[in-house]
Amino acid sequence: MDVTRQTQDEQTALWNGTAGRAWAEAQTVLDAMFKPLEDLLVEAVVASAASQVLDVGCGTGATTLAVARRLGPQDRCTGIDLSEPMLAVARARAEEEGTPASFVRANAQSHAFEPASFDRIISRFGVMFFDDPARAFANLRHSAKDSATLHLIAWRGPSENPFMTTAERAAAPLLPNLPARRPDAPGQFGFADSNRVHRILAESGWTGIDIQPIDVTCTLPEKELVPYLTRFGVLSRFLPELDDPSRARLIETVRAAFEPFVHGADVRYTAACWSIGARSP
Repeated sequence: MDVTRQTQDEQTALWNGTAGRAWAEAQTVLDAMFKPLEDLLVEAVVASAASQVLDVGCGTGATTLAVARRLGPQDRCTGIDLSEPMLAVARARAEEEGTPASFVRANAQSHAFEPASFDRIISRFGVMFFDDPARAFANLRHSAKDSATLHLIAWRGPSENPFMTTAERAAAPLLPNLPARRPDAPGQFGFADSNRVHRILAESGWTGIDIQPIDVTCTLPEKELVPYLTRFGVLSRFLPELDDPSRARLIETVRAAFEPFVHGADVRYTAACWSIGARSP
């Protein structure tokens, strides 16, 4: 739900500050909500018989761990992310369940990967935040073995994802200083333009590029909706600045706007995404 352009330094500060802590604290809810997308990546890894897997923007490690559980004893899955709060959760989960996954705190755009070390690179919503995506994907290609495959899931545009834009639309009349989204800026919808994504991958040396739309139903418990809305996106940025009556009014207004997505005890919405594939030459 990012609405402003941010440099990589700002991204680092964000994901090691409020955003990273929020994702770490809400890890259980978010993992359950995005599990259908995780399953798509895991099954594709298994079908590809990959043995050395890199998970870019791994966050709290759900996909990394899910892949690692399915790999053989001599295989490995490595997660890379900017966020220390999120990686702390990932490492604790791996240790607790004894899953042989490893985690690196670094920026995948510039990290000095060992050359030709991965045969599969995956990401669930982790690649839209680079300030120089062509450089980032060239660096990832450097880490890939010959004929290694890339499989990413990224959001399509905001108009196709009303659940992800309802909060800012509902809040806009009450927040006159709400900044507008900037197309192609690093953030949630940074990969909305499939032509741009194709161009980025081609310029950074990937071949066999295949970008397909997918629509996946995601759910979360209704009781978690207000905590979700107040922790992430536009409300999380503005609520601390408001007095109590204004804060209550804003939360009430935004929650009411989500009523079309509420079905009894569950909240359901369609995640309109791109499934992005490519190959290292």
